[in-house]
Amino acid sequence: MTNYDASLPALNIGVAIDAASKHLVTVRDVVRFAVSRFGEAHLAFGHGNGSSLDEAAYLVCHALALPLDRLDSFLDARLLPEEIDRTLRLIRRRLVERIPAAYLTGEAFLGEYRFHIDERVIVPLSYIAHWLMADTSAWLPAPERIRDALELCTGSACLAIILALALDDAMVTAVDISAPALQVAQRNVADYGLQERVTLCRGDLFDAIEPSSRFDLIVSNPPYVTEESMARLPAEYRHEPQIALAGGDDGLVFVRRILAQSRIHLKPKGTLIVEVGHARERVEAAFPDLPFTWLDVDGVDDAVFLLTREQLPA
Repeated sequence: MTNYDASLPALNIGVAIDAASKHLVTVRDVVRFAVSRFGEAHLAFGHGNGSSLDEAAYLVCHALALPLDRLDSFLDARLLPEEIDRTLRLIRRRLVERIPAAYLTGEAFLGEYRFHIDERVIVPLSYIAHWLMADTSAWLPAPERIRDALELCTGSACLAIILALALDDAMVTAVDISAPALQVAQRNVADYGLQERVTLCRGDLFDAIEPSSRFDLIVSNPPYVTEESMARLPAEYRHEPQIALAGGDDGLVFVRRILAQSRIHLKPKGTLIVEVGHARERVEAAFPDLPFTWLDVDGVDDAVFLLTREQLPA
């Protein structure tokens, strides 16, 4: 019986890339090569790009400082040897190390907003952010009245920043238990010049704030991956801090705590909005007496729920 050599896949990828570097000429060549290799490697695309083509286009544009929305204009451009080498280094790392593209480039986007990202925080993906960037009037009819907002589990602070930008008059408190994550958050808050309006606090959910604090709006995208799903995560997700993903046996450990404590920290007629992945059925089964409103965001109606203060358990 032949022993399996775990280094063989990496060696094969390295051989393929070394050979390709002598034959690739144009941007189109490099994109095609990356798409083929990504497909062969069965990479997982769950961090912003939906396919091997999207991932290849993003990495090539980043390596060559090309605008992603105008890639077609450059497909037949001939590349210098050093440009090919620089691009293939990114492609090699994506294949061999299975690192999410956002960590390779040090950036992630939510809509038009760009944020610094590294392995101290998870790659931001948020239906709540998309909802805030769209028309919120159906559920927040008077956003100008929101003066104090709280985000729990802020990570890179991307959602706190979008909250501050969407709610012109609001002061935002952003909480996370991870000191390394808050270092990333601090950089992003500074990049947007929001130090006077976004306050970062370290602690475990509501333990990070004063007991007397009250808010017009509380939002959270907490860890919600079930224990079973954690055990089956693709390699790409294992580069992310597991503390920001794992939600316990049924994925609802943090949701329960947020529901139990939010009422006392909301002002009268205040609102709680929580993102739970696609766990609507699981959430409703766990809390059959709560009158959840599920927001329709980008055609998805099982990921984000809303409750008013008066609907929350006392």
